[in-house]
Amino acid sequence: MPYKAYPPPGTPPGTLREGPERAAVPSRLNIIWYDKTELEEFSEGTVADCQKLAARAGFLWMHLTGVSNIELLQALGRFLDLHPLALEDVVEGRAPTKVEDYDSFLFMVTRLVQVGNGQTEEQISLFLGPRFLLSIQESDTDHFEIIRERLRHKQGLIRQSGVDYLAYTLLDYIVDSWFPVLETFGDRLEELEDRAIQRPDAKTMEQVQELRRSFFRLRRLIWPLRDALNTLLRGENQLITDHTRLYLRDCYDHAFQVVDLLENYREVTAGVVEVYLSSLSIRLNEIMKMLTVIATIFIPLTFITGLYGMNFSPEASPWNMPELRWRFGYLYALGVMLMVSGGLIIYFRRKKWL
Repeated sequence: MPYKAYPPPGTPPGTLREGPERAAVPSRLNIIWYDKTELEEFSEGTVADCQKLAARAGFLWMHLTGVSNIELLQALGRFLDLHPLALEDVVEGRAPTKVEDYDSFLFMVTRLVQVGNGQTEEQISLFLGPRFLLSIQESDTDHFEIIRERLRHKQGLIRQSGVDYLAYTLLDYIVDSWFPVLETFGDRLEELEDRAIQRPDAKTMEQVQELRRSFFRLRRLIWPLRDALNTLLRGENQLITDHTRLYLRDCYDHAFQVVDLLENYREVTAGVVEVYLSSLSIRLNEIMKMLTVIATIFIPLTFITGLYGMNFSPEASPWNMPELRWRFGYLYALGVMLMVSGGLIIYFRRKKWL
């Protein structure tokens, strides 16, 4: 029986259901406890490890890859006192980009976009508490290893700040990941623009329309992300310190740049469609002009051949095509045709119609 994206009517809210397409990614919990001087890490941790580390002063970052293990997710929810509705959004994987305030923690849903063999969109969920951050992703791709390296080597302010700064770091990574995606689309757009000018065909137009639809999908993802960052920036939740809000402002500016760049690409795409139609019209006009020139050249030739094809007998009257008795009449007729054709071609070239 196929998996349904939406629960059946009457399903209690907060019910966690595992879909068959998510069972292919096993759940794995990476745990990092840190403070200004120490760091401890578990690559495949358990909830019991989280409980032991939480008893110590410092900050706890739990990163869960894959949501196939419903029991593990529910155990994390009980340990961190997470709301079942938020966990349901995580498991379903179709929640819109948003920020929700649950008093004791902040729940954030974002989208990480990548372009490889095709465009992929992955939901990244963040639970931010006073001393913990739980990040959950759907795939087993290690997106945040570079941030773990910064933690291990005390790079930047990440070890000197709280988990709200760590959450900002993840959000900044997600926003900045849009730039190489748009750069890839920009290169494709330039290539299609050149093709639309040089050799406009149906395949080029099909790829332009596909790219245009991709921009629409990306626009639906980035606009809510910008609004969510603005909510974090303008909100009064005590989990986000003023120090972190300064950096969130920069993250918001990056999101605004992505939106602006995406809007420019959408306008360029519309321009490429116009260029395609103009190029197609120009090619059609060139073809029609060439056909018209050819037809014009053959009009006098058709007249000559039609005239001598009327078969009036010169024996019935001296006015009935006396040229039929000429010894070289056929060659004369061909010569006249060549002269008329050559004269028309020279005339068309001087008029720059050829």
